[in-house]
Amino acid sequence: MSKDKIPPQDKPQDSAVKKLTKLPGKSSGKGRLYGIIALFLLILIGAVAAGGWLIWQEKIIKAMAVPGSSLVVKTFTVKPGSGAGTIARQLEAEGLVSRAQLFRIKSKLAGEDVTLKAGEYRIAPHASINDVFSLLQSGKIVQHAVTVPEGRTVREIIEIVRASPVLSGAVVEVPPEGSLLPETYAVTRGTDRKALLVRMQGDMNAVLDQAWEGRDPNLPLASKKDMLILASIVEKETGIAAERPQVAAVFVNRLRRRMRLESDPTILYGINGGIPLGRGLRRSEIDRKTAWNTYQIDGLPPTPICNPGRDAIMAVAHPAQTKDLYFVANGIGGHVFAPSYRAHLRNVAQWRKVERQRKRERARK
Repeated sequence: MSKDKIPPQDKPQDSAVKKLTKLPGKSSGKGRLYGIIALFLLILIGAVAAGGWLIWQEKIIKAMAVPGSSLVVKTFTVKPGSGAGTIARQLEAEGLVSRAQLFRIKSKLAGEDVTLKAGEYRIAPHASINDVFSLLQSGKIVQHAVTVPEGRTVREIIEIVRASPVLSGAVVEVPPEGSLLPETYAVTRGTDRKALLVRMQGDMNAVLDQAWEGRDPNLPLASKKDMLILASIVEKETGIAAERPQVAAVFVNRLRRRMRLESDPTILYGINGGIPLGRGLRRSEIDRKTAWNTYQIDGLPPTPICNPGRDAIMAVAHPAQTKDLYFVANGIGGHVFAPSYRAHLRNVAQWRKVERQRKRERARK
């Protein structure tokens, strides 16, 4: 055998050696890849943990805050179209979170599908970032009350609506008299005034539909409009809820007998649209014929004289079962009712006696 020849049995061994020399290179590449992935996961977990820890720390910081101005519930407004970054900076500027970065982290952790809703919010003292974020996400916007008392005319209601600082927009058109339902309405800041008036009209229509559909049979009323007109007179005649069915019964009984209603508030509406005079009616005003003066016209006036509430409307739909045709003030805020003119005159005499006594008392003061 020649010395410079490699034995055949040595060739496979050399091949195995070559394979072994390549394996460490491949294994090292995969190891580096696995290492990079592991490092990335560690960084990500660390970031999430850090963000969670910072937000938790924010809660602790809030809870340990020194009592004082921080105990006051604060109002915060999210403007339409505001992003998480803008909201975060605004929260920090108003002292509602300690760092805007924490709020942004919370927003990123929550995901892109979570939206913060525009509106006005009340944020409680010591609220954490989680609390604030959940509140803005919930859309639990602050509700403000706009109260419209019963018996106001349309023009008076418009003045209430115009004076409300939480409403926006102008009132251009004046709705028909009697078309607005007096209620306390819950609105959000910035609600359009016109939209609120439309809402009031819708609510009035709903109440009228309900009352008309369930009304007592054989009422001397031809339409829902007649019911509304009579309800407006009942509303102006008494502010006592328990009396409204009795007052309604008097006017219903008069309509059935074709007697004039002779309601003082209708005189006032015909004179100046229902604005209080600050004094009693004069004989010349009672005798003045207007389209609304029920001392001078038969039946109902052409329009309501105010915007009646639910109770007055229901009282007309379901008047008390009485034979009363008259009523007069009793001197203590209510009225005395009578089925005959003679009984009514006695009640009037008693009322005049009360009036004279009050005048003497005022004169002595």
